[in-house]
Amino acid sequence: MSVVESHIRAGYQSVTISASTSLGPAIDLSGQRLAAIQIPASWTAANLTFQIGIGDTVDSATYFNMFDSGGNEYTVTAAASETLMIPFADFIGVRFLKIRSGTNGTPVNQAADRKLLVQLAA
Repeated sequence: MSVVESHIRAGYQSVTISASTSLGPAIDLSGQRLAAIQIPASWTAANLTFQIGIGDTVDSATYFNMFDSGGNEYTVTAAASETLMIPFADFIGVRFLKIRSGTNGTPVNQAADRKLLVQLAA
C-alpha cells in the first residue's frame, strides 16, 4: 500500500434523483468527505446545489440550502458524463447531504431517474 493509499480510502454512494424531481435523497457521509460526483450521460442539463442537514440522523435532520461565505448559493457547474471534483474544505463538518439539480430558486426536474455516483474520501 502506498503512502497516498494509506491516508485516503475511497468510498462510493449512489444517489438517484427521481424522474420529475430535482432533489435527491439524503446521504450520510459518516465521517468521510465529499470528493467528487459523477454525472450520468443522460443528465438533464443543470448545475448542482446542495442542502446540508443538522441533526442526529439522516432522517431526523433539518436540511438547509448551502451558501458560501459571500452569501451565494453554493453551486457546482455540471454537465452530462462529467466527474466533478469537489474541494474537501468546502464540506468540512457536513455529515448529512442532499444534492439538487438546479438551484433553490430554479430547480431543474430530471426527465427520468438519474443515478449520481458520489465519491467519498476518509
